[in-house]
Amino acid sequence: MTQTDKTKPKAGGLSRRSVLRSGAAAAAASAFPAPMLWAQNIKDIKIVHVGQSYSTIPNIAEKANEDLDFTVEMQTAPDLTTQVNRMLSQPKSLDVTDVGNTTLKYYVGRGFLQPLNVSEYKYWDKTVPLFTSGTYPSGEKASMQGYAPIKAQYYTGPDAMEYSLEPTEWLVGMPLYYNADTLGIRPDLIGRPIDSWAGLLNPEFSGKVALQDGTGVGVPDAAMALEAMGDVSYVDKGNMTREEIDKTIEKLIEYKRDGHFRSFWTNFDQSVQLMASGEVVLQSMWSPAVTEVRTRGVECVYNGMKEGYRGWYIMMMPMAHLEGLKRECAIEYMNWYNSGWAGAFISRQGFYNSVPENVKSHMTENEYGYWYEGKPATEAVLNPFGKVMEEAGVVRDGGALWDRMGNIGIWNTLMDEDRYLVRRWQDFLAA
Repeated sequence: MTQTDKTKPKAGGLSRRSVLRSGAAAAAASAFPAPMLWAQNIKDIKIVHVGQSYSTIPNIAEKANEDLDFTVEMQTAPDLTTQVNRMLSQPKSLDVTDVGNTTLKYYVGRGFLQPLNVSEYKYWDKTVPLFTSGTYPSGEKASMQGYAPIKAQYYTGPDAMEYSLEPTEWLVGMPLYYNADTLGIRPDLIGRPIDSWAGLLNPEFSGKVALQDGTGVGVPDAAMALEAMGDVSYVDKGNMTREEIDKTIEKLIEYKRDGHFRSFWTNFDQSVQLMASGEVVLQSMWSPAVTEVRTRGVECVYNGMKEGYRGWYIMMMPMAHLEGLKRECAIEYMNWYNSGWAGAFISRQGFYNSVPENVKSHMTENEYGYWYEGKPATEAVLNPFGKVMEEAGVVRDGGALWDRMGNIGIWNTLMDEDRYLVRRWQDFLAA
């Protein structure tokens, strides 16, 4: 689409690359330095990308610096709270950032992020429709329980003051990756299939169950289980009323006082250790953690539940201070991140990239078949660092991309009553 004065980028205006791509190069040439000077200037640019350990990976930074004409410096925040505090208090100390859907509601209208015009993102027409239209490829509407992708994909306008549920010219950011999470299960210790979230609260497993310690993930998991058990009913369990929060916490306290929960984990390693050791037989879990348990020779599965999966996604966004050539480089880097190589690297951890078409050419037929198409592995499946994750013949838990992502029951969330929920969650942990 053509970029008009009304829809051009907030800070950078027409970029040198966009002008050179258009037929207006001759008319606009005087607005930019000579090519030699421009090439030298771009070498002096450094883009600081701050994120979590799942995105700011040294291997990806090294590849970016091989492919791009400027420097990319990745900095990993020790935890999400530290990252958010830096974004709020030192916004000019970073240039791009990536965050998950459990915090996106915090940022709108605060002025430290800037929108992207749709025309600046090279791969929008190839992006999965969960983000572009809030639907599955079939056209069916995706679940809106929790903070669904379409709730934080578009701004109403270039001022970035409000999100829009309808498509606009202004993107909140570039969607990077996403996944469908469910319960991690030790079938060797349970001895029978588990196909419902109700299993999380089944008294049969009392003392051997764990939840993630957090309202964005732990509460949705608990709500899926409580609803499946018939303990609590919800209008929207991804955005509870205070009354629904109280009912949820009160029921969880009952289970806790009966000794049902073995632990509440806060990081990847803790979840792996709990499951690998056999301390717990069923818990909130992430896909890479399940495969890490299996690499230790311990049986662990991650099959879908009849009530659906819990979905999540990660968005990359530019900071508001960017302008001119530096802004142009930041946008170039963000486009590079979804051009295929980085997406394939992260897909080997079990996540999905938002532009599968780009990823496919950077993965072997065996890798793409296993991770995206639900096909049996024809040879060993390796993680991004060359470690064997699965042996030949194994099929990914839950099957193909849309078998999993097409069955989301709830998304990770940030509720309207989040502050109240956090207080009540602390009541639960202290009980």
